[in-house]
Amino acid sequence: MIGTVLRKLQEKQLQRWVGPWLRDRAARTRDERATVTDVLFCVCDHHEPLWGNVDRARGLERVERWRHEYPKLAAGLEDAGGRGPRHTFFYPGDQYDPELLEGLAELARAGHGEFEVHLHHENDTEASLRATLEEALANFMRHGLLPVVEGKPRWVFIHGNWCLANARHDGRMCGVDAELPLLWSLGCYADMTFPSAPDESQPGWVNAIAQGTGDPARKRSYEAAEPVAVGTRRRESLLLVQGPLALALRPRGRGVRIENGDLQGNDPPTLARFRSWLDQHVHVAGRPEWAFVKVHTHGAPEKNAFAMLGEPTRRFHEEMLAECKRRKLRLHYVSARELVNVAEAAMRGESGDPRRFFDVGTPRATVVGGP
Repeated sequence: MIGTVLRKLQEKQLQRWVGPWLRDRAARTRDERATVTDVLFCVCDHHEPLWGNVDRARGLERVERWRHEYPKLAAGLEDAGGRGPRHTFFYPGDQYDPELLEGLAELARAGHGEFEVHLHHENDTEASLRATLEEALANFMRHGLLPVVEGKPRWVFIHGNWCLANARHDGRMCGVDAELPLLWSLGCYADMTFPSAPDESQPGWVNAIAQGTGDPARKRSYEAAEPVAVGTRRRESLLLVQGPLALALRPRGRGVRIENGDLQGNDPPTLARFRSWLDQHVHVAGRPEWAFVKVHTHGAPEKNAFAMLGEPTRRFHEEMLAECKRRKLRLHYVSARELVNVAEAAMRGESGDPRRFFDVGTPRATVVGGP
């Protein structure tokens, strides 16, 4: 019996994070969670039109579906500031195609979202990864999809296959231990790879926004990190932004699930999931009134697009907006960039209406016509 339980724990990598999650839950008081006034809701889409090794024609069909159907999904939905949903497309640099990217860029030009960087890579050295990223960034810049500060693109990263800083025990799907300082040197200022549970890359800290404290050149250097707080000095390193992670009850009492904020066709967003995300209370210590809810999806494949662009997600937004109104919470749809700007504002000691800080720090990209 004990052996079976241990095998189940290892299969789901629960030993990596459940202990820290339980300690985190014990440390957070009901009174602290009750102080929330503003909810910053961010959808990070690992948007891969060629997911499943489909051909280019299928990829174009997927892009067209999003280009036509996302505005319909968002129509009439308004947050506390009168803005509609903001979708952040983390587009894979390894799937660059001008026509694929340009179709999605139209959504950014229409105000429906922003773009950040995603990348799958394997067996790289620091030199080869730098060359790959420099090419990917140049491609993004041709479409005007990334902001520029002092002549350098500024961007947020999600690692393909969750394997940030060469996280896997077998060394696959990355190869570069010192990935974090390399990303920083190229203008990356935040990482949103996590949570990755039940993958082995999941760090042992949860439900926090943190900065690294260890040797950034070490494998899995993100493990050594401390949650940021009001007054924390912003280091010259990536801000590590985790979404909510928890054990939660399945609907109708059908057992326990890992709630990692992953939105799929067979597991779409729901009001019950939103309540769980909010209850994890990801925030900057000392500013509990601003709650950060970052969820993720792979929105391009048909099975997920059906939910993300259709009735399940539309109903979710309507129910989430009604729930926030009932609880007297101000809901803010934000991009990944805006979320980081607000987190950095909290670290500086700012308070009040977080909308004042959406564009303070890293500016909005000036999206221009494509090549």
